[in-house]
Amino acid sequence: MLLERDHNFYMQEVLKESAKALAEGEVPVGAVAVYAGRIIARAHNQKERLKDPTAHAEMIAITQASSALDNWRLKDVDFYVTIEPCLMCAGALVQARVRRIIFGATDPKAGGCGSIFNIVNDVRLNHQIEIISGVMEPECRAILQDFFQAKRNTGNLLNS
Repeated sequence: MLLERDHNFYMQEVLKESAKALAEGEVPVGAVAVYAGRIIARAHNQKERLKDPTAHAEMIAITQASSALDNWRLKDVDFYVTIEPCLMCAGALVQARVRRIIFGATDPKAGGCGSIFNIVNDVRLNHQIEIISGVMEPECRAILQDFFQAKRNTGNLLNS
């Protein structure tokens, strides 16, 4: 079982990835994958850079983690994310068989881990994922709110 300080340590790494996304003009979402206490993947949103609607931080980190472990089954991997994964990412995390998703802020508009949908714990699927939410929530929420407030102030929400 991970201790609270461990969650905060990994979430700090997620926030570093979020800051990279922010610096690139991307929605500031970051993700890290942890296996046996070490980070095996780290990513941030790259939808604009790659011109790819699937280039969410979680999707990129899943690919990196699978490569690091040479296995698509990530059954002993924990994923840390700035915000509650969307339906696409939550579904991919189920498909990857991850053990646990730890996120900061809930997403009441697109959340796939309990806010709107709960794909990660749908008993009709062959895998369910433990969810831990609210880790460093104020910091995670702030980076996202500041980004969207700046977009609103410049009238540039269409590109988000």
